[in-house]
Amino acid sequence: MMRAWMLPILFVLCGSVVSAGMLLRGSAGEAGVVLLMFVLLAGVNSPLIFPRSISAQEAQRRSAVDGRPVVFWRAGCTYCLRLRLRLGRAARRLHWVDIWRDPDGAAVVRAANQGDETVPTVLVAGRPHVNPDAAWVRGQLTSSP
Repeated sequence: MMRAWMLPILFVLCGSVVSAGMLLRGSAGEAGVVLLMFVLLAGVNSPLIFPRSISAQEAQRRSAVDGRPVVFWRAGCTYCLRLRLRLGRAARRLHWVDIWRDPDGAAVVRAANQGDETVPTVLVAGRPHVNPDAAWVRGQLTSSP
């Protein structure tokens, strides 16, 4: 759990240090802007921007029932963030599994990627797709029942 928050915490700490230095030099306005930028970076790279993660077992069970894809991701992954942002509201309809929180999810990703934990890996009808295009994933949502 803590591993997913390391990058956002680092952003906030760095922003605080830089802002404190600017405050000491008398640039209060600039310090506020810099701190705000670092806090926004932390928010974008945090697990909060992603829909709630569930276990790999639960995601695969739900996918078997409703036909929606399962997305395996991890916090701090630029490609996962890009997929999430490009999916927009449609992302809420997918089943998301954080591989840093779920060892079974990490095992599924390693099995699909010859031992590598390459994310995002999207499971559609039992077939893995590594770093797919968001438009393709959205299309899989429209074709699911």
